[in-house]
Amino acid sequence: MPEALPYRPNVGIALFNRAGRVLAGRARSAGPEVVLAGHEWQMPQGGIDCNEALVEAAKRELFEETNVRSVELLKVSAAAWRYDFPPYDGPPHWLCAFRGQAQRWVAFRFLGSDDEIDVLAPGGGQPSEFSAWDWHGLAELAGQVVPYKRAVYRAVLEAFGDLADRPA
Repeated sequence: MPEALPYRPNVGIALFNRAGRVLAGRARSAGPEVVLAGHEWQMPQGGIDCNEALVEAAKRELFEETNVRSVELLKVSAAAWRYDFPPYDGPPHWLCAFRGQAQRWVAFRFLGSDDEIDVLAPGGGQPSEFSAWDWHGLAELAGQVVPYKRAVYRAVLEAFGDLADRPA
């Protein structure tokens, strides 16, 4: 029963550019993290390693998914928000050991230039999780992410909305 499984500790990253827009990648499906056509965009996210501090996990995941290192910390969510994975009938995947993810979110300001961003050959030697990237309005992303993550994206908008669409 999925209800008996634990939630995976996870960090989500809202990377704001100088215009107040956030980085989102066109996600690829990975096990129970099913991506639906028309809802491929999401902000970077990833697991928090044992004994890893939240902000350090966010920086590591951001680098592993986007190659970005030029950031300054803006804000950290006080709460963790959860989402459950949708039903999954695919081949075995390591994320199947979890019911879903419990995410804390970190907001960073991007201090670099767009040519630093590389989602096809990101840092850390990890496989690419995105096929493309672009800057989005934070408010519009809830409609572009898969439905099972929408409540989390609305909570991120409420927590970080004061940073959105405002030039730095």
